[in-house]
Amino acid sequence: MPPSASASASASASASASARPDPDLHDLLRTLRVWSPEVTTLPAFDPDTTPAEPLALFTTWFAEAVAAGQPEPHTMSLATSDPDGLPDVRTVMLHGADTDGWSFASHSGSRKGRQLAARPYAALHFYWPALGRQIRLRGPVESAPSTEAQADLHARSTGALAAALTGRQSEVLGSVAELEHASQEAWERAQREPDAPAPTWTLYRLRPDEAEFFQGDAQRRHVRLKYSRTDTGWLRELLWP
Repeated sequence: MPPSASASASASASASASARPDPDLHDLLRTLRVWSPEVTTLPAFDPDTTPAEPLALFTTWFAEAVAAGQPEPHTMSLATSDPDGLPDVRTVMLHGADTDGWSFASHSGSRKGRQLAARPYAALHFYWPALGRQIRLRGPVESAPSTEAQADLHARSTGALAAALTGRQSEVLGSVAELEHASQEAWERAQREPDAPAPTWTLYRLRPDEAEFFQGDAQRRHVRLKYSRTDTGWLRELLWP
């Protein structure tokens, strides 16, 4: 092969290698399974027996996820969008669910807080692989009264209060040492003043317009049940998997 052809082939191979993901990651992904029977049970799901509204089904599924040993079943993905409509997502903790909506909390000045102030509509996603289940919710978001937010915060752990008192969530951090200093001061205050207020701490409630329940099936005949809010109640529909 002429030197020029050899150099061209080498450059092409190098470009191809840099364009594809790390081969170790690619090979590792091929070894993984979804819903391995050693750790997952896929229960039957009959949508004809479900309640007329999604909160009751969510409560049942949540209790079953806890009973199945699902780690951290109260964590969920929260998707918001910025003023330009660009999406954002992160994991947060469920604080409660009732007829007022599904609750979570954050600082009003955090990225999610600013996005919700500009576009008060969001989506939540729960994934419980122990049972092969997902739940998706989306709808408008409102802030609860400050008194409720503070009561919710003070009902949690000292660590949660310390984190809230540290504040400055989503701001640029100069160094890890700066965080350690601020966090230590917040911990000391939280232990000294268990009812210390965190003025920017906000309790949010998402009131779903839609709620989808997904039950995985080993033969990929997944059951998807969607609830849509109407003027007279909830419409239930099945979706193709």
